[in-house]
Amino acid sequence: MKEITKEVYLKWYEDMQFWRKFEDKLAALYIQQKVRGFLHLYNGQEAVLAGALHAMDLSKDKMITAYRNHVQPIGMGVDPRRIMAELLGKATGTSKGLGGSMHIFSKEHGFYGGHGIVGAQIPVGAGMAFADKYFNTGGVTLTYFGDGAARQGSLHEAFNMAMLWKLPVVFIVENNGYAMGTSVERTANHTDIWKLGLGYEMPCGPVDGMNPIKVAEAMHEAMDRARRGDGPTFLEMKTYRYRGHSMSDAQHYRTKEEVEEYRKIDPITQILDIIKDKNYATEAEIEAMDQRVKDLVDECEKFAEESPYPDANVMYDVVYDQENYPFLPHKLQ
Repeated sequence: MKEITKEVYLKWYEDMQFWRKFEDKLAALYIQQKVRGFLHLYNGQEAVLAGALHAMDLSKDKMITAYRNHVQPIGMGVDPRRIMAELLGKATGTSKGLGGSMHIFSKEHGFYGGHGIVGAQIPVGAGMAFADKYFNTGGVTLTYFGDGAARQGSLHEAFNMAMLWKLPVVFIVENNGYAMGTSVERTANHTDIWKLGLGYEMPCGPVDGMNPIKVAEAMHEAMDRARRGDGPTFLEMKTYRYRGHSMSDAQHYRTKEEVEEYRKIDPITQILDIIKDKNYATEAEIEAMDQRVKDLVDECEKFAEESPYPDANVMYDVVYDQENYPFLPHKLQ
């Protein structure tokens, strides 16, 4: 595995801090009704992304996930200004304002969504891995889903085919304990989701999803196995979300005391503690990182606020196509 150096710790801290503050800003904009529809935030789960990115080769690896999907494309290189613009429904967004919160997508950067249908991305991720094997690209697909989606039948079909064909895919369940609002204990007679892999003789296991170091180690091992041609791995990232399932979630299913207990193992705080213990940065340097984060969030907001909404005729451009229909002469480029 690539060494976890001082520079990696500093990057992890600044990246995770930016992802957190970026989504805090989105929450504020949602309350102002500038972000419409649904909004599912990643607060608390940042270590899962930070650790995975350390193990990835962004020149050929790909990622696909569910609708909690704002910060992953940022980590893979998508301009965060365009992501915020997309959430505000602006023409400068990643999908020209037509996708919104749950449908961020960037083929250029290897990020394939953003899927609003629970579990829909699991077989799609296996299909992407099949393409990598067929064309011998050397790439690995990271297929993420939540603990609620682990109950979908399509998961078992995808697991079976992935093992049968030894596809270069890593399946990752981000188990934040509650799915939409129902605890894992109430959805199945077992709480160790990773054991679903045992039925397919798929290498599998639990990972501390609040610690980017543990995530990076597990992801490196799984991706190395996939690149060797030894097939898929199933990892259960045991993580926690500090906000509700979505912004409309009243969170009656858990206590404030429980959330505060999990805040004691906040992945950002864990990395900051290491930085301080190892004297990787002075207080002034940490403050400078925090200021850069704030400035970039402000820049993203300004860009999104000042961007125009898409023209009304764009709606027709992306849903209607008929050669002998002369009334809509232009098409979306």
